[in-house]
Parts: sequence; C-alpha cells; structure tokens
Amino acid sequence: MLTLYSYPELFGVADNNGYGLKVYAFLKLAGVPFVQEHVFDASAAPRGQLPYIVDDGETIGDSETIMAHVVAKYRLGIDAALSAAQRRTNHLVTRMLDDLYWVMSYSRWKDERFYPAFRDGFIAQHRQIDAEGFEKAKAYNAQRYHHQGIGRYTPEQAYARGLADLQVLAEIVPAAGFVHGAAPTSVDAGIYGFIANIYFVPIPTPLKAFVDTHENLVAHCERIHGMVEKS
Repeated sequence: MLTLYSYPELFGVADNNGYGLKVYAFLKLAGVPFVQEHVFDASAAPRGQLPYIVDDGETIGDSETIMAHVVAKYRLGIDAALSAAQRRTNHLVTRMLDDLYWVMSYSRWKDERFYPAFRDGFIAQHRQIDAEGFEKAKAYNAQRYHHQGIGRYTPEQAYARGLADLQVLAEIVPAAGFVHGAAPTSVDAGIYGFIANIYFVPIPTPLKAFVDTHENLVAHCERIHGMVEKS
C-alpha cells in the first residue's frame, strides 16, 4: 500500500503543512488507499522536504510530482473532465499557493506576535518536541526566509502578499460546490491544504482574520474537511 510521509497533525488537520495536507486531501478525494506516517525530521526525505510517498518501493517527493505519479499509475479521473482553460487556472492557483506558503510559514515562525502561540500549541500536542528543539527549528526557518526573501520583509509587507493571494482565492472559490463544478478536483485539494492550515489554527494572524470573514472560503474548507476526514 502507498505510504504518505508528512509532518504531524495539528489543531484537527492531518498535516500542519499545506503541501502535505494537499496530498492527503487529494488521495482521499481520489479514493486512493494509503497509510499516513507522521515525521518531524525531513532530512531523510527527497530534497530534504516533506511530503513524500513510498509506492511499491519507489520513493517520490514534491507534492505536484506525487499527484502526477498517482494519477498516471492508478488512472485516476479526478481531473479528467477539466478543460484546457480550467487546467491553466489550476496551474496558476498552484503557483500562487507556493507564494502563500511563505507568508503562512512566516506568520508562525518569524512574527514574534504569533510565534509563541504556535510553539505552545504544537508542543502541547506533540510533547516529544521541547522548547529547545523548537527554537532550533525557528533559527533554521529564519535562514530559509532570509534566502527566499520573505524574511527581509516587514510583517506588513509580508502579509500584504498573503492577503493579495487570499483575495484571489476568495474571488475564485464559489459559495457552493467546488472550483470547477459540483465535484472536487485537485485544485480543491490544494486550496484546502493551505486554507485549512489558516482556518483551523486558533492564532489571530491577519491571514486568519481574512479567511474567517469570507464565508465562501470557510464553507469550501469545511466541505473538503468533512469529505476527507469521514472517508
């Protein structure tokens, strides 16, 4: 059976990282049997990044590569009916979520207004991680943010990027159903992976304030959450 290796669950979501939760939701929505293994240390993962899968002895990293592999191997039809224009939309949304990732991560690890609440909530649920270990992870992430660029932004500048991304999502996600109609597709799994990691996290970041006040984003998140957690 396929095994998904991803970061630990947190605040009621199956992975506290948007990419791992995206793959988790995709596999659930597509009906692919799998087991999930939570890991804290990504050093053994392909490119040192989670999530990754092991499928019949083959190890595959990167969320988009994982999903493409699973679609091809198991002949999934989750996106089969999409038009060329819809596939272009999916591509653009996927790349925008890459941008949103950095702002979400910044809000947890870099912004000192919210870092303590994130740290304490994580340690409370995963007691094998102590404050010293968390501080090491914080220092590591600070280096990542500096090299990526987001770490050189003021909080206001960083959140402006994330809020602009969320505004586009708020204009794309319908009040009922899913992005491309009555049935969810891979783009819905991707959106859920990131929005759930904002909406279900009880830390009042500007990103959460935006999501909480947009009923369509909340409803979409709750629809997908209900589908993937009951299956």
